[in-house]
Amino acid sequence: MTRPIRLTTDAAATYRNIDAVGRTAAADPHQLIALMYRECIAALRSAAFATEKRQFPVKSERIARATAILFALEGGLDFERGGDVSRTLATLYHGLRNQIVHASIGTDPAPFRAVADDLEEIAGAWSAARAA
Repeated sequence: MTRPIRLTTDAAATYRNIDAVGRTAAADPHQLIALMYRECIAALRSAAFATEKRQFPVKSERIARATAILFALEGGLDFERGGDVSRTLATLYHGLRNQIVHASIGTDPAPFRAVADDLEEIAGAWSAARAA
């Protein structure tokens, strides 16, 4: 079931919604996971930047996006077929969410960048596994 595109008075938000639908409509599950990693990393880097610039509404929105993506990644794990790998990823995603939530109450951008760096490593491993 495809979610309808919500039009808003914010042109940039509308464009992002349309762009996201376009990128996901034809993607296979592996591409969707790679896209989710990229989007989460971008949200975390944006949260770090917003923290530095004291743009707290932007920081809050980007944190919400990153945590939602991590929930979606965890929710998509297949524990029957994935076994230990799925359990390890679930633990990792949970830990990363906790780091983000704890960092959200502070004014230090470093934790957001650290989680983004961790996700970049995982995304690289995911891409390498897909290519093999």
